[in-house]
Order: sequence, then C-alpha cells, then structure tokens
Amino acid sequence: MQKRMLGKTGMEISRVVFGGIVVMDEDQKDADRFVSYAVDNGVNYFDVAPTYGNAEERLSHALKPYRSKVFLSCKTTARTAVEAREELTNSLKTLQTDYFDIYQLHALSQPEELSVFDEDGAMQTLIQAKKEGLIRNISITSHNEDIALEALSRFDFSTVMFPVNWALGIGMGVGDRITDQCLKNQTGLLGMKTLAHRKRREGEENVYPKAWYRPIYDNEKLGICALKYTPSRNVDAVVPPGNYEQFEFTVSHINECINNPLNEEDMAFLKSMLPDDGEYIFF
Repeated sequence: MQKRMLGKTGMEISRVVFGGIVVMDEDQKDADRFVSYAVDNGVNYFDVAPTYGNAEERLSHALKPYRSKVFLSCKTTARTAVEAREELTNSLKTLQTDYFDIYQLHALSQPEELSVFDEDGAMQTLIQAKKEGLIRNISITSHNEDIALEALSRFDFSTVMFPVNWALGIGMGVGDRITDQCLKNQTGLLGMKTLAHRKRREGEENVYPKAWYRPIYDNEKLGICALKYTPSRNVDAVVPPGNYEQFEFTVSHINECINNPLNEEDMAFLKSMLPDDGEYIFF
C-alpha cells in the first residue's frame, strides 16, 4: 500500500485508516483476522475511541503482535481537563500501550464545545499529557466545518479528521474550506465518510448497521469514483465506513485509485449519482 507523510507529524502512514468500529462487537478471532489482513496489506494507522463499544478491548488483543510497527490514535469526547485525563488513562490501560501517536478531541460539533480551550478544559490535559510522553500529537475530529476551522485558529493541531465525501463536496461544497486550510497550515487531514452515499430512507433495509447512513456497497463503479474523490482533495488518508466489507474494498482499490486519479469522466459520473436534496447530510 502506498504511504504518505501525515502533515507535520513525521509519521508516514498508509493511505487507508483502520477504524476501530470495524472490530466493534466482533468475535475476537474475527477481530484478530481483520487486523492481520490490514497489516499484511500495508495498513499501519489504527484509530479507535472509548465510545466505540468494545472496540478498544478487541483492538488491544488484535494489535499485540504489531503495536511497535503501527501508529495508534485514540479519542476523547470529554470536554473538561479532569474528565479527559480519566478517559486518556483508561484508554491507555485498555489498549495496553504506553502512549498514543495521536490523541484527538473527538466530535467537536457545537459552539459550546469550544470550552475545551478554557482554563479547566480538556486541552489542558492533552498539552500536559504530551509533555509527559503519553501522547505524541494533539488533534481533533469534527463534522462541523465552522467549529473545526475555529479550533484550528486557536491551536496548531497536528491533524484533523473530517468528512471529505464526494456527495457532500460536490453537492454542497462541504469540506472545501477545511481541506484548503489544512493544506495551507500543513495540517494532516484524514478524510472520513469516504464510501458514504446518503441518508437511509424510511423502511430501507439496514444492510450495514455499523454505519448510521447508507454506505456504497452495491455499485462498484460508484465506490471506485468515490474513493478517488477523497484523495483528490489533498487528503492524507481515507477512513472507510465501519464495516469490514467496505474496509476490504478500500484496501483492495486504494492504489488503483491513487495511480489513476479522479478525472472529468469520473466527476461527471459522480454528479449523475448525487442523492436527492435533503439526503446529503447523513451524520
């Protein structure tokens, strides 16, 4: 698998991220198999969070043989310093690691959550934890472009994880500002929702329940073009939906999509496949 330098982190990461939701609620044998497949195919960046059910426990066991060879990122939804310290400590223990390569303020979405920058906010814990060597890079994840940009104006975060999705981008311009800002700042950018299609419609079969939207799974051409779109926006790595099938599809096709980047024909096809109005915002 091709790799790319992740912003200013000094980390050369795989162009596909293994999201911890892939192993959530899976048998440990399957979780081990999924992780082995990822490593064998060049994936060296793994991301998880305590909010992903039992994913930390499953990933902890599965990563044991590989921890020294991969980068591990984790997250906190805590907004105060005290709560963030507790979550960080618990995640380090659960994942049986001495440090996280990246630790992210997770899902910054509302203006009031910018309280993380207050005197008693979570940022104080992350800054101190970096001094202690418990984390190596401080980052954020967000689904709100305004909030993400405001956070970037207040701190030089190492990376941003944000939806960089073909339908949102082409249909509504969502992601354009954050991708431009990350490029300007040399901030690492992890593009999630790569293979998301649209909202689920009422009564529609929920084929992949780990995704709260309808992922692309029954149209290979759309999947390929969608997978080309995200790297075309100067994204360092793509984050597939949280099921093994979409992860495997992404791993299998990522080199092809990078070597044959998005072209006018691909873009025309994506435009023809845009979901109906009102179905773009699926998160």
